[in-house]
Amino acid sequence: MTPGFQLRLAAEKLRQGAVVAWPTEAVFGIGCDPLNPQAIARLLKIKQRPLSKGLILVAADFSQLHPYVDPLPDEQMNKVLASWPGPYTWLLPASVYTPDWITGGSELVAVRITAHPVARALCQSFGGALTSTSANRSGQRPALNALQVPLRCPGVENILHGATGSLLQPTPIRNALSGEVIRP
Repeated sequence: MTPGFQLRLAAEKLRQGAVVAWPTEAVFGIGCDPLNPQAIARLLKIKQRPLSKGLILVAADFSQLHPYVDPLPDEQMNKVLASWPGPYTWLLPASVYTPDWITGGSELVAVRITAHPVARALCQSFGGALTSTSANRSGQRPALNALQVPLRCPGVENILHGATGSLLQPTPIRNALSGEVIRP
């Protein structure tokens, strides 16, 4: 587990608009404060990713996602909540307050409550959800460890060390309204 001072430093850098890297369920991820447009611009520049693709939000618990999502019918919401914390990303109805740079202009927002101990602790230390995307330039292979992050993503300002989870590929993405699998 990452020592507390490293988590606090990374959380403070995130509050200052930095792009930070950390281990996730399958690969190293990078992210930033989802409400900071300058940080989002830096993240997208590092990734060489268009704004229109949108971004995943990762959180330690559902309360951190409340500002970004609208309620679902109980049956659908219970299915989503039963999968968390865990390596499942769901598309949920986006709140009217969710910025377009998160949704990519969609009416849905991709969200996950992570069970990965470092990612979870970082969200707790930051005090909210974070954007989370693989540590690589679009179309390239993602970083599998902390040493690969600066090679794959020049410009990341802080790297939390730790082991990735046991998944062999990024988390599956499913539409909570339709059940459609977007990414297996």
